[in-house]
Amino acid sequence: MIKVWDYKKEYELLRDDILSAVDEVFKSGTLIFGPKVEEFEEKFSSYHDCKYGVGVGNCTDAITISLRSLGIKPDDEVITTSNTAVPTVTGIVNSGASVKFVDVNNYSLIDPEKIEAAINKKTKAIIPVHLYGQMCEMDKIMTIAKKYKLKVIEDCAQSHGATYKGKKAGSIGDVGCFSFYPTKIFGAYGDGGFITTNNIQLYDKIRRIRFLGMEKKKMSSGHWNGKYYAIEHGTNSRLDEVHAAILLKKLKYLDQWIERRRKIAKVYDEELNNYNLSLPKEHPDNKHAYYIYVVAHERRDNILSELAKKDIHLNISYPWPIHIMDAYKHFVCSSCNCLINTEKMSKKIFSLPMYPTLTDEEQKTVIKELKTLIN
Repeated sequence: MIKVWDYKKEYELLRDDILSAVDEVFKSGTLIFGPKVEEFEEKFSSYHDCKYGVGVGNCTDAITISLRSLGIKPDDEVITTSNTAVPTVTGIVNSGASVKFVDVNNYSLIDPEKIEAAINKKTKAIIPVHLYGQMCEMDKIMTIAKKYKLKVIEDCAQSHGATYKGKKAGSIGDVGCFSFYPTKIFGAYGDGGFITTNNIQLYDKIRRIRFLGMEKKKMSSGHWNGKYYAIEHGTNSRLDEVHAAILLKKLKYLDQWIERRRKIAKVYDEELNNYNLSLPKEHPDNKHAYYIYVVAHERRDNILSELAKKDIHLNISYPWPIHIMDAYKHFVCSSCNCLINTEKMSKKIFSLPMYPTLTDEEQKTVIKELKTLIN
């Protein structure tokens, strides 16, 4: 069986390191907010060229906490794309804000040329989603944000290690939000999230909000010893010691894994270039990290069904744009026709297997069967 994603081979390669890390944490007596979290926060932030970083429970929390830390309130509006995972929008709604969707360009990313027309008096922030492993055109987005005094939250859930003009994901906007969900470029063995920033005041506020509004410093009144005292309303969102320890073991492999992903993508590019299949485009200013390799074909559903019979199991990211889902369709008008590219794309796209431990032989099998079906 060939899956679109599989962690088991990776686990076998790293099993001794991972079990050693887990054992070390269990023996330490500290499971929450310990030295492994602190070390990981420092090293992961540094990897992405950011001064500060905060581990949280997941990327949805990271987006919500970031928005709250930036002062986004109910009745404010946040611009993002509808071609994304649901958590992007969940995070916005959880902050109390409303969502304004903007269509995508030929790179499947938010179209900077269409952002300005979506801005109104309620607009307070933009969340560019660095989708599929590729970063948005951040220069244009930051110029618009500066012009209208908007906050920028980079959704980096799918773009660990990706770069735009040499700058790492999560290092350009006010904050960057990452996911360590197991399928990601850099995943844990459960949930986990992260927030990067270069602003010390924002960093302090994010740390406070993620831990029930508490802060480990003595209150001016002198009656508090630094424990269990909420300064403001917060939430409970923590990256635990076990996953921090595992991620520390895996971090040294991240660049190597990205290069392997890029090699797999290059083979797909070369082998499938002339087969009536729309292939992903890498923006000339980007280094694509290839979280997933998304292609498009008119006969998508038939292709997926036939490949499954060959024990090749693919998936669709994403079959339903957020703005047509019952939970969020109230954010667009009933006659919405401003997300044409997003809707067209959703009917054709599907993902080919993409992960570092995918073997050359497995990839050849996928390519061979796909070519046969398309012909």
